Order: sequence, then C-alpha cells, then structure tokens
Amino acid sequence: MPVRSASAVWKGSLKEGQGHLKLESGVYEGPYTWASRFADSAGTNPEELVGAAHAGCYAMYLSALLTNHNTPPEELNVTARVHLGEGPTITKIELALTAKVPGIAPEKFLELAQEAKAKCPISKALAAVPEITLEAKLV
Repeated sequence: MPVRSASAVWKGSLKEGQGHLKLESGVYEGPYTWASRFADSAGTNPEELVGAAHAGCYAMYLSALLTNHNTPPEELNVTARVHLGEGPTITKIELALTAKVPGIAPEKFLELAQEAKAKCPISKALAAVPEITLEAKLV
C-alpha cells in the first residue's frame, strides 16, 4: 500500500505567524494562520483538512460496502463538520450523508452507513474524538 504525505511550514509566533500547507500530490497548497484556525479568516486549517479526509474516506468505504451488497450508489454526498473545543481539541465530528442508492432497503442502507462510520480508516484514526455522529438520508 502507498504511503501518503503532506507538509507544513510555520514561521513566527502563534498569533502573528503564518504557515503553509502542501499535499504531496500537488493538488492543494495554501496558507493557514491563527485567524484561519480560531477565527473567521481566509485560509485553511488542520480541522478543515481532517474533515475533508474523513468525508472522503467515509464515502469511499460506504461505496465499497454498498457495491459488495450489489447496490452500488449513484451518488454519496458527505459533509464532515469538525468541532474544535478548549485545549484546543477536536470534540466532535458530525458526518452528514445524502445518498442515491437504487434498490436498497432503508434498514440495510442505515446498517451499512453505520458500519462505514465505524470501519473507514480515517474514523479508526480519529478514535480519540469523543463523539462522531452520523445523519444518513436516502434520496
């Protein structure tokens, strides 16, 4: 299996400094600052990137489960809202899923959606997060 990497450079003090994030693949490279992490300012932040990783991993894992159940999805739309609390620490992640899956019983869909939440590699890596919720809807 491949090894993936990303890098960060930080220059300066916590509040006045600035950083730069870069993905090995080259598809993203950009700034982050104290304000982009703890206030409402331009730039990304580690929690946003964790959310993107979690949403992407979850969608792929669920797609595999659905396909193995002979009900491949037409579309899985996943959002991950990452809550940053005191410490700072990630206190909660809310996964929201809207799915188009022809031919699946709603009960089986919910069962597989919960299984994907528990078993996708990023969910496992985030096991220290106190609460990960899932709202799943078939459309």
